[in-house]
Amino acid sequence: MNYTIGQAFISEVLGTGMLILLGGGVVANVILPRNKGFNGGWIVITFGWCIAVMAGVYVAFKSGGYLNPAVVLGVWASGAKTLAPGIDMTATNALLFIVAELLGAFIGAVLVYLAYKKHFDEDADPATKLGVFSTGPAIRSYAWNFITEVLGTFVLVFWVLVSGKTPAQIGPLAVSLIVLGIGLSLGGPTGYAINPARDLGPRIAHFVLPIRGKGSSDWAYSWVPVFGPIVGGVLAGLTGHWFVG
Repeated sequence: MNYTIGQAFISEVLGTGMLILLGGGVVANVILPRNKGFNGGWIVITFGWCIAVMAGVYVAFKSGGYLNPAVVLGVWASGAKTLAPGIDMTATNALLFIVAELLGAFIGAVLVYLAYKKHFDEDADPATKLGVFSTGPAIRSYAWNFITEVLGTFVLVFWVLVSGKTPAQIGPLAVSLIVLGIGLSLGGPTGYAINPARDLGPRIAHFVLPIRGKGSSDWAYSWVPVFGPIVGGVLAGLTGHWFVG
């Protein structure tokens, strides 16, 4: 069934909002004080994001469930002619998808704040509160953090491109499992943004929301989880064009 660009726009907003609500929510549950999931650990976070991706992709069925500007740009670089059934791959349509993803990510982050408002009011390190919204490096080294994000996003986008050629396809569950794998294998150094919207939209929300004791939004690092995934996605698209044909 074909959908209009307007329907696809709303689909990406809702799907990315769901992604961030559940993904940011699991982070909040694990790291903010006095939560029932406090100190649940990295495995809980990675599985929570896995489920968040699956839910977001299902919600965004009208647009193809991109949820990620790096995936949009990677698919474009692969030579695809359409973004979704009935929606041509043009610069305008790609930009609308990306804007929708950023908007959805911002809204999702605001909803996480509302869900955990009383826990944000508790005393906690400002970096912990920022960590609910956006990623940060375990060891700050911009060049190496950038490389990590490039690699993680390359794995995601290249897998998306080649998986459609395999005889066994399990849809959103498969996408969520590859994100789980990336988190478990490559997520440690940077928190695996692998998605410019996932980091930038919530970081903007952190900047504008009246969060008690929130501190800096760490704009000095913010370019890494934006441009690293873009580079990784485009490289994966070009590689996929050569490999898949």
